[in-house]
Amino acid sequence: MQRFETQRRRTYIVQLTLAQLAIMLLGAALAYPAADVSGSVSVLIGALVAILPQAFFIQRMGFLRTRGRRAGATHLLRAEAGKFGLTVALFTLVFVAVPPSNPTLFFSAYVAVILTHWLAPWLMLKRRTTD
Repeated sequence: MQRFETQRRRTYIVQLTLAQLAIMLLGAALAYPAADVSGSVSVLIGALVAILPQAFFIQRMGFLRTRGRRAGATHLLRAEAGKFGLTVALFTLVFVAVPPSNPTLFFSAYVAVILTHWLAPWLMLKRRTTD
């Protein structure tokens, strides 16, 4: 049963990440006619500011590992604190080093990628098996 749960979680994480990457690429493609390359770059940067902390959290919690997966409130708290810190650092880095040319597209892409978690019920549909 534990193996099934690990496989189900891994499938969900992969599907969610692919959905987020698809939203990022779709947003960049839609922004190109309206705001040229600078708008597409703003979308890509906004999406990466959302995706990178999530990848850090997944790695830190060990969701994709079959052995040595960390459990417990302490590990969850540390991973979530690291994710929050990385998000703050990325926002700071983006606005100091590479100010987005179109903040509306930047924040729209960030929010769109963050809200893909609402797709979870459709990504986690249970497939019927004939046992």
